[in-house]
Amino acid sequence: MNISHIEHIGIAVKNLNESIKFYEEVLGFKCYSIEEVKDQKVRTAFFMVGQTKIELLESTEPDGPVGKFIEKKGEGIHHIAFAVKSLADSLKEAESNGVQLIDKHPRAGAEGLNIAFLHPKSTCGVLTELCEKP
Repeated sequence: MNISHIEHIGIAVKNLNESIKFYEEVLGFKCYSIEEVKDQKVRTAFFMVGQTKIELLESTEPDGPVGKFIEKKGEGIHHIAFAVKSLADSLKEAESNGVQLIDKHPRAGAEGLNIAFLHPKSTCGVLTELCEKP
């Protein structure tokens, strides 16, 4: 699948501003970007931790994927994202290996990345995102 590194770890939060405050004031990280991804019904905030990013996700609507996640499981780790060289090829390879795809085709994500999710039923219970810089 040609994974180069962990792109980010996504964390579902109820309140983005309060969570940013914790990450900045308690952990000492600096939020470098806040963005809304309308089609995913989320606002995101990003932090660099070494060479890996932390992405905080706040639902903008209760029926959005992150809103449903928080309602069912509470706040916490939502997904892990891996950087790949060719997202379309990686999806084909995953599907040919029996992995259930949430996204059969790449779509636009935060920070200008092309993204696609793999279903946690096929990935040892972890929602897995594959990311590619266009």
